Amino acid sequence: MKILKNYLAKKNIFQKRTLDDQTIFYVFKKVIKEEFGNVGAEKLIPDYYKNKVLFIKSESSTWASELWTNKARIVRKLNAELGEGSIDGIKVK
Repeated sequence: MKILKNYLAKKNIFQKRTLDDQTIFYVFKKVIKEEFGNVGAEKLIPDYYKNKVLFIKSESSTWASELWTNKARIVRKLNAELGEGSIDGIKVK
């Protein structure tokens, strides 16, 4: 077992991935496009990511409300792609 752990450690298999804003924003736009189409992707703009919370700019209160209503599903989809626990919440500005 020790040999296997050493091998995996050398190959960096179990090391945590660091997520950068670009990766998170790309996955967010992809998920939003799947959920709301191209219009949703244009109206909901990722602003920044801090402390596992993704901050989004919305062009209207209607789109902000739509995102707020569906945020649990969006967070699940984001975590499915980025890794569990990557996103704890979404805040709309």
